[in-house]
This record gives sequence, structure tokens and C-alpha cells, in this order.
Amino acid sequence: MPIRDEPGRIVRWFGTSTDVTDRIEMEEVLRESDGRKDEFLATLAHELRNPLAPMRHALHLLGRESEPEKVESLHAVMERQLAQMLRLVDDLIDLSRVSRGTMELRRARTSLSVVIAQALETARPLIEASRHALVVSLPDQEVPLDADAVRLTQVFSNLFSNACKFSNAGGRVGLTASVEGDEVVVVVEDDGIGISTERMGIVFDLFVQGHVAPEDPRGGLGIGLTIVKRIVEMHGGSVRASSEGSGRGSRFEVRLPKLIRVPEPAPAPASAPPPAPTPTALRLLVADDNVDSADTLAMLLRLGENEVQVAYDGVAALRWFGILRPHVVLLDIGMPGRNGYETCRALRAMAGGRQAVVIAITGWGQVEDRRKTREAGFDGHLVKPVDYAELMDMIEHQLTARAH
Repeated sequence: MPIRDEPGRIVRWFGTSTDVTDRIEMEEVLRESDGRKDEFLATLAHELRNPLAPMRHALHLLGRESEPEKVESLHAVMERQLAQMLRLVDDLIDLSRVSRGTMELRRARTSLSVVIAQALETARPLIEASRHALVVSLPDQEVPLDADAVRLTQVFSNLFSNACKFSNAGGRVGLTASVEGDEVVVVVEDDGIGISTERMGIVFDLFVQGHVAPEDPRGGLGIGLTIVKRIVEMHGGSVRASSEGSGRGSRFEVRLPKLIRVPEPAPAPASAPPPAPTPTALRLLVADDNVDSADTLAMLLRLGENEVQVAYDGVAALRWFGILRPHVVLLDIGMPGRNGYETCRALRAMAGGRQAVVIAITGWGQVEDRRKTREAGFDGHLVKPVDYAELMDMIEHQLTARAH
């Protein structure tokens, strides 16, 4: 603005200058992040609908089919699609843990060959369905690791799955492992569509999808590589991606610290006591306000000639507990009236409440949720949908512990 004297002549100018570069760049980052989020939500809806469609069709057909072979085939379809949905949900849970920094590792002595074998087992159906040529090269000697074997399996199965998804049918997927000093170097590479130059710097960022069209099913949710990077870094390692460009394949290099000092295994006890026998038939109480969930779980439990009672809220659960004195109580957490925490505390105070096995069966599976169930007096915590074999193993383990 001009500064004028009394006659009105401009004698000097006064002004300010503001550099808005940072603000403009931040706005661009926010716009890009918001766009990725919208794309992620749209892709998530698509990915969830994909397995739901054949499951719905199979359910419709099951009511009409009576031939054992066709019924078995429909069951297999539903099992495969349910497994796919569970993988999606697990990835979303892991994403939440990564974002909040609450993911925990359960380290133990393991080996590279064990981890790779488990990852291959997980990814094998996709490899075979895509007719890829798989080449694996591991060191001749066993490579010990101090690691969470489950999480590292997740890392390499994700990298295998990516290599398969972004390669044309009949392509080549390779894994090469070697030891360089105190580090284990594992390289997963393919001859697929590759990574473009503009995507190379953001390939591990959240919600960044493969360099494919939005309607291409290979794009995925854009969270797998973010989880891979976080798990590797939690193990004290690093991961980097490289590619010679679009259409020229991808290469992911994972570096992990090798276990140098191998701890001596603890001596086995001279004679372990035999496991205590558990009843062939149990009295069980299932409490869940989701009627379908409670009823179907009760039907499964009755297959083992167990006596099962169902309650649809916490108040009814306590009433039935006083009548039946069940061996095992399976409680949902989010029930009306009295939630699962309150119900567990109340039944522990009842006659026979200390002797009963009480297991939480819930949709909440974070570390904080498990802490709350432990503090409320639960003996175990399982996340829906519960694997029947895992549930029965937990029940048997808890009953055996009580017997001793």
C-alpha cells in the first residue's frame, strides 16, 4: 500500500510478503490422502462384496440340493470365501494396530526355513491358481532367527501374494535367501507389471494400491505393504522395493538380523504328568444377544453330545448359570442389560462361579480388549468368527488346568 504526504504524493510504499509454498504443499498432500482414503473405502466395499456373493448363492442352493457331492462342493465354496473375508478383516485389524502403535511381537527362537515354508503354504493356492513358476533358493545351513514366526510368515506370504497378483498367468515368482554378515537377506521378485517411477517412492505408504485400473481386482486395499514394512522394522530389519519400470517386474528385499547366540533349550521334565481326563459330555452356557450367532454355536456344541443352554442377554445368563451350574460359559461382551464384563464378575461371585471356565467370544480383539477380559475374570478370549477346533482346544486346556 502507498504512503502519501499531505498533497497526496506517494513518498514510499509499505507491504508484506507471505510464502505460501508450505501451505500449498500441505493442501496437496491432504487432497491426495483424502483421495486415497475414498479409493480405499470403495475398494474395501468391493472386496467384501466379492466373497459375499458366492456365499449367498451357496446358501440359497443348499436349501435345494440333496446330493452329497453337490452339498460338499457348496460347503467348500463357503469355506474358501469365508477364509478370504477373514483375511481382509485380519488385515484391517493389523492396520489399526500399526496406525496406533499397539502391534506386539511374540518373539521366540525360530528359523528362516520354517518361516518361508509357512508363507509358501499360505500363498500356495494363489500360486497354483495363477500357474506361476516358483523358484526358491535357501541357504544350505539352518538360519536361526529371534522373531515372531507368525508375523514374519505374514510378511513373506504378503510379498508372495503381491508377486502373484501383479504377474500375468504363467509368470515367474522367485525367492532367494542368503546370509550377509549378521543379516539375513531375503529377496522376492517377479516378472510382472512392475512399479512405475512415480509410485516407487510411495509404494509402502498407506492406501497406495498397485499400478492398475481401479476396477482391476489386483489392486487390493493398499495396506499389505504398509503392514509388511512395519513388521520388518519391528524386528530390527528393513525392506525396500525396486523395479526397472512398468512391465519389467518387481523386487522386494527384506533384511533381518540373524540370531547370533542360540539359547540352550530348557531341559525337559523327567516325567510329565498325564493330562487330566475331561468329561465326554459337558454342560455349557452360551450367552450372546445375536440370536443367530448364539443358536448356531449351540448347535455346533451339541454335536459333541454336550448339554447346551442359550441366553440372549447377561441377566438371563446369570439366571441359567444358577440353575445349570455349567462347566463352561461362553459370553459375548456387548450384550444389553449386563455386558459380558459385568456378567462374568457377577457369576464369579455365585456358587460354583470360581470353578467354571468362562471364555469371551467377541468381535473385539485389540490388546486393550483382551486386558479388560482378563481383569473381569475371563479364562480366555476368542474373536468372532470362532474356529470350532480352537474353541474346543481352549476348553480342554482350561478344564485340564483346573483338574490339576
